[in-house]
Amino acid sequence: MESKQTDKQLAKEAERLTKEQARKKAWLAREKAVEEAQKVAQAKRAEKRAVEEAEQLANEQARKKIWLAREKAIAEATEARRARENKNREGE
Repeated sequence: MESKQTDKQLAKEAERLTKEQARKKAWLAREKAVEEAQKVAQAKRAEKRAVEEAEQLANEQARKKIWLAREKAIAEATEARRARENKNREGE
């Protein structure tokens, strides 16, 4: 009789251990899936950031080029005005 109870207890313990192992395995699988999803999301963010930084750099370079062209045009216009004024003074 005692042997049957011991066998039942051993069977229950083995079943409990099996279920516990299955739970641990499932938990580890979920954790791994979450980590992989986080890695993918992080990689996408890094790629997006790199593209945005490249776009920002290109925009800044374009703005600088436009600003320099505008400054050059102003300087040339000023120089031309001064030349006309000097010519007009000399002609007087």
